[in-house]
Amino acid sequence: MGAFSIWHWLIVLVVVLVLFGGGGKISRLMGDFGKGLKSFKKGMKEEETAADDEADTTEKKKIDSDAADTVAARSEEKDKAAGS
Repeated sequence: MGAFSIWHWLIVLVVVLVLFGGGGKISRLMGDFGKGLKSFKKGMKEEETAADDEADTTEKKKIDSDAADTVAARSEEKDKAAGS
């Protein structure tokens, strides 16, 4: 029967049809893959930007909180000194 059986030829036929037949299936698949990758990168970038903004907001709140604590402590010291 030779080097290849009917199953080998069927597999080769299916591969050839997928690669070259069907009106650009591979190009559509690669286009969809590219769009998905682009969307993924965009989502990661937006998430990173949101995380940076959140970190900045948290940092500002902490600084404002520390400043308010310092002002309150100084105010209490002045009140104690004035009351004495």
